[in-house]
Amino acid sequence: MIKFFRHIRQRMLNENRFSRYLLYAIGEIVLVVIGILIALQINNNNDLRRARAREVKYLENIKSDLLANQDKVKEFIAVRTDCIGATQRVIAKIDGDTIADWRAFNEDCISIYAWQRYYPINFTFKELMNTGGLAQLTNDSLKTALLKLEQLFEKFKAEEDHFRFDSEEVIYKPLYELKDMGPMIDLHMKKDVALLRADYDRYFADVRVKNGFLMAFLEFSTMNGQLNQVLKLSDQLIAMIDRELARGA
Repeated sequence: MIKFFRHIRQRMLNENRFSRYLLYAIGEIVLVVIGILIALQINNNNDLRRARAREVKYLENIKSDLLANQDKVKEFIAVRTDCIGATQRVIAKIDGDTIADWRAFNEDCISIYAWQRYYPINFTFKELMNTGGLAQLTNDSLKTALLKLEQLFEKFKAEEDHFRFDSEEVIYKPLYELKDMGPMIDLHMKKDVALLRADYDRYFADVRVKNGFLMAFLEFSTMNGQLNQVLKLSDQLIAMIDRELARGA
């Protein structure tokens, strides 16, 4: 083909048909430019398809993290809802209610002492942040919602840290100073141990003890409120991701 065009050019020059040769040369240049533009467009389309495929994979992984995290959040809400009930029952006993079931009372106390920290499942988002890959998500509203969710996680961590600090002062310290924990632990381990109200008189008389359980009630209620915000925003994110995935790769 190249030899064919070269032959045509040479024949036109030999026949002194310069004007027609010039038009032909321009046409040939235009064809070359068009060919280059088509090749660039094909490469650009291929790049866009590959970028979209990566974005879809990230969206699928983010959705998977969100669903797993929702399950975890619901478990924590359930546990801390039980803890809220436990604090109310313990406070009632401190205020003078009869303790008919010492094992149940003991478990209520231990449920407050042995709280667990919540660690969010947001592995894909962290990967995107650490690698600068958040820009690969083309939906700005979705990116903003993900950043808001991360802010909620940070806010929740601060609340947990606050609760942990308060616990050291008004839950754990009075417990360690005023109470023999041996019988409590034995009863928790299903051993046959008898507890008496007199064993708790000094413990209940310290104002820090009731204040500690009151603080736990407030803190657990606050943290559950934050976790419900996480659930709500996660539902919105999952709906946004589903709409994005419906566009296809």
